[in-house]
Amino acid sequence: MKMISAIIKPFKLDEVREALAELGIEGMTVVDVKGFGRQRGHTELYRGAEYQVDFIPKIKIEIATHSENCQRVVDTLTQAANTGKIGDGKIFVYDLEQIVRIRTGELDEEAI
Repeated sequence: MKMISAIIKPFKLDEVREALAELGIEGMTVVDVKGFGRQRGHTELYRGAEYQVDFIPKIKIEIATHSENCQRVVDTLTQAANTGKIGDGKIFVYDLEQIVRIRTGELDEEAI
């Protein structure tokens, strides 16, 4: 089992969600986050004054999936979230040791 965590631009969320739904992904967790990568934020102009924006708003998507489905999910995320510009985000893949569905007590693969 794998946990896939993707940090993407907020305006790409609907496109990513639709692409994952077509793939058959039934559940995900979505969180508003802020951060920066290599670009270290950016400057903006407001009423003639320039100021530094250190933390850029992003969306974090977490998906638990079967190991054999992992690469298809990563490929789908990469294609759907890509704009070709700096700040598109990153995808992290982790091994999942255990999953428990609270309501039924199902474990691991059955709990996904």
